[in-house]
Amino acid sequence: MAITLNSGFKMPIIGLGVWRMEGKHIKDLLINAIKIGYRHFDCAADYQNEGEVGEALAEAFKTGLVNREDLFITTKLWNSDHGHVVEACKASLKKLQLDYLDLFLVHFPIATKHTGIGTTASALDEDGVLDIDTTISLESTWHAMEETVSMGLVRSIGISNYDIFLTRDCLAYSKIKPAVNQIETHPYFQRESLVKFCQKHGIAVTAHTPLGGSVANTEWFGSVSCLDDPDFKGLAEKYKKSVAQVVLRWGIQRNTIIIPKSSKQERLEENFKVFDFELTKEDMEFIKSKDRKYRTNNPAKFWGLDLYA
Repeated sequence: MAITLNSGFKMPIIGLGVWRMEGKHIKDLLINAIKIGYRHFDCAADYQNEGEVGEALAEAFKTGLVNREDLFITTKLWNSDHGHVVEACKASLKKLQLDYLDLFLVHFPIATKHTGIGTTASALDEDGVLDIDTTISLESTWHAMEETVSMGLVRSIGISNYDIFLTRDCLAYSKIKPAVNQIETHPYFQRESLVKFCQKHGIAVTAHTPLGGSVANTEWFGSVSCLDDPDFKGLAEKYKKSVAQVVLRWGIQRNTIIIPKSSKQERLEENFKVFDFELTKEDMEFIKSKDRKYRTNNPAKFWGLDLYA
């Protein structure tokens, strides 16, 4: 299954996120994921593993496991490179060993002190607070993103972690409309207004952290995952599926693109098996009632300030 973006290109509705994947395991994980059926991989300069992803992709192409045009590869512009968009894009392409990106996203709507192309450091000031660059506007960043399309480096461009206000502004000043807004959304953080606003205006929504972060975010942020919710366990029993499969299926039926992350073979397989059942309208409504407006991924822990405040 795929969603047709406003750029005309098709984006697989399920992908594999590579955040926090360790370099030494990436090749085997990605090769196995391709064998399972994954054709969409979500990367970022900030994940600091584009080089390892590139090695895995090169091997997949060389062995004939898959062709480049069969895959959809996303990566993201880091905050410190807002003033160096084209250079950062080229740096990511080189690491990924690709001639073009299917999707290039502005990772966060904030420019920070430049620390060198692709270094993805989050420079802090003397108070331990994120060193924000107030001389670079999101509009100028976006027009540089548009340049990557005209140069043939990127097929589609988009935004990430933008709220309704910033998304509306981007629609107003853009020559090329954002094709995607990647946001945290899951049953505990549904963000229905933002999702509907984007979809109404032709912007596809990708759900990062579609399972509420699970173990990864519990470790980093001390958050609670919906996977432990007794009501979701009850739904899993009803459909004879895992809780994760029910939650991912909910995301798909909202017409959002889902990019669950896993480093375990059995989870990779499980997360992909979400097309052989459908949640009833009643169960979709029940899950809608479970919203807690609960964000599980908040980089304030590392940046010394809450950008979402």
